[in-house]
Amino acid sequence: MASEEYLIRNTTQEQRKKIVQESLGVTDGLCDGCMQGIIDRYDDYIYGRKELEEINASFMQAYGYNIDDGTEKNRGSCGLVE
Repeated sequence: MASEEYLIRNTTQEQRKKIVQESLGVTDGLCDGCMQGIIDRYDDYIYGRKELEEINASFMQAYGYNIDDGTEKNRGSCGLVE
């Protein structure tokens, strides 16, 4: 379960944007351009449409991580997926 302080209902859009930027660290497009794609995935959180927990689960599934048992099905090509 996500921390209460990060839930959409407890944050402003500006706070959510800052949370995403600080959480991801580098936001200048490193990793051959994949970073901007990762940042864009969090737009639904920033704009109040989806919680972080939902976005993170979707991200993990897209890169082959089984969120039910914690196993890896296959690795993505980006070094951020470990």
